[in-house]
Amino acid sequence: MDYLVTIGLEIHAQILTRSKMFCGCSADYADAPPNTHVCPVCMGLPGALPTPNRRAIELAALTGLALNCRISHENVISRKNYFYADLPSGYQRSQYDDPLCVDGWVDIEGDNGPKRIGLTRVHIEEDTGKLIHTNDGGSLVDFNRAGVPLMEIVSKPDISSPEEARRYFQKLRQILVWIGVNSGDMESGALRCDANISVRPVGQQEYGAKVEIKNINSFRFVERALAYEIERQIRALKAGEPIIQSTRGWDEASGTTVAQRTKEFAEDYRYFPEPDIPPLRLTDAWIAERRAELPELPDARRQRFIDEYGLTAYDASVLTDERAVSDFYEHAVAVARARDVTPKDAANWMTGEFFRLLKETGESLESAAQRLRPEYIGEVQELLNQGVITRTSAKEAFEAAFREGRSPASIVAERGLAVIGAGDALTDLVREAIASNPKVVEEYRRGKATAIKYLIGQVMKATRGQANPQAVQQALEQELARE
Repeated sequence: MDYLVTIGLEIHAQILTRSKMFCGCSADYADAPPNTHVCPVCMGLPGALPTPNRRAIELAALTGLALNCRISHENVISRKNYFYADLPSGYQRSQYDDPLCVDGWVDIEGDNGPKRIGLTRVHIEEDTGKLIHTNDGGSLVDFNRAGVPLMEIVSKPDISSPEEARRYFQKLRQILVWIGVNSGDMESGALRCDANISVRPVGQQEYGAKVEIKNINSFRFVERALAYEIERQIRALKAGEPIIQSTRGWDEASGTTVAQRTKEFAEDYRYFPEPDIPPLRLTDAWIAERRAELPELPDARRQRFIDEYGLTAYDASVLTDERAVSDFYEHAVAVARARDVTPKDAANWMTGEFFRLLKETGESLESAAQRLRPEYIGEVQELLNQGVITRTSAKEAFEAAFREGRSPASIVAERGLAVIGAGDALTDLVREAIASNPKVVEEYRRGKATAIKYLIGQVMKATRGQANPQAVQQALEQELARE
């Protein structure tokens, strides 16, 4: 390329708390009638004083620690003065000079290998209300969302392509959901991002003018919006047209970014410390408590699965994509080892049959796990290892356990799925296969040794996969030798 691309993302993530950021109103506004989760504080009425939500601050600090940030011992909540049609106070409570978390990083798979994306800050603020535009050109405002706790996670301009931006956004979502601070629901707006992008000719040291693309709520849209904006800016630069610092929106229908306003600067917001809220002073002990809350993170668990369980990088990645899946697998391994079942065997059942059935039924793991207990994975593999059932029967027993919530052993006994390994039953089936396929038998006797595989298949089909293939071959060879 003749041009360098520089991208930074600002991720807005609602914090999972029961109440709003500065009042006691419920933060669960999804299905509520408009303007029913409001009070004098979140409506900005005169004389109503805000009280910071302690749990929201704790979860924001937890996020900072998960993202390798330093937690500021003293930080300030400020007023961001700007025309917010969807905030009744006319300003937003946010942070500016003294954010809660600073100087972190996130590791992603970059375009040319592993890459570290720096973070400038993670700060707390309050979400806005929701504007509903009517067909007659008017707008209605629902303030239920106004005041819901929000974090803004601001990256450094370390992202070099739309693909890296998508991977970074995906990685952040994984971490936020993993540690339980955000629902990850992008469709409802609980997680969204603004993308800042500039383009400059190769060799130019200073960045090009920054363009911000607002309120993108899907990984695909982030990638598409940035790809379009890169092309738009390069076309303008080649034509000798200046790039104006501005804010644009992504129009999915047309596949283009659309100008919204000329970009304002920080001083335009007229930040000043919120006079109704004193500075937040956080002690070392308080920060240590937050660190103790932090679970093992996805990257660390993935590496442990490779080192401790001997999984492939692919299997370890799949099994640590979601925490619920990872926890279920850990439980399955713990009980499977008592049955001499390896972590790799347990992983094969998880990534194979279990994921197939979840996809087929459209069910969540949490729902399916109410029936299929983790120990069933070790149980079905143990039956297979002991030769009690064949792999075909094992899959049948596992699917039945998934759907019915009963142990594989009880299903094997009830359905008669145990291996047919010897005896009169197998002898009768072998003789029937020989009698029904005279041409194949003749080929075998003429020296075509591989012809016996067809006869084995016929016996396996007749037993619905319950016969032991080795026992079937041995019985066939013995029977054919007699004739």
